[in-house]
Amino acid sequence: MSGAAAVAQPVAAPPDLLVLAQFEAGLDGLAENDLMDEAEVDSIVRETVLNTIGDTPWADAKVGPWTSQIIEGILKKLAALQKPMKYVCHVSLTQRAGAGLHAAAASRWNAKTDGTLCVHWENPSVLALVTVFWVAV
Repeated sequence: MSGAAAVAQPVAAPPDLLVLAQFEAGLDGLAENDLMDEAEVDSIVRETVLNTIGDTPWADAKVGPWTSQIIEGILKKLAALQKPMKYVCHVSLTQRAGAGLHAAAASRWNAKTDGTLCVHWENPSVLALVTVFWVAV
């Protein structure tokens, strides 16, 4: 055994954690006009659901087509905004019959550039819960 003391080397964070920390620190190169406006997304969702379902009463046979039309309509309108984002749209439709509806989602992302919006919409017989997620690319 020699009398030389071992020199402790600093431990560097793994590269992927450094990249994640740098990403979460800012807007990842996005300009302010590249970011999503929640009010605009809310308007797109409500308009699309209203135009698709409106005052039409619940009908089991219409649920599939309604769901497809709502998702496709929302995604088409979001894409037309030409933002550098990826989108996910989830639609839950249920008949209003006194039962409750509970939904939850969790995510880990850059809160400055990415987001989610959940819109509750209903008519006398249909309850719709539409969730839109957007993530900067």
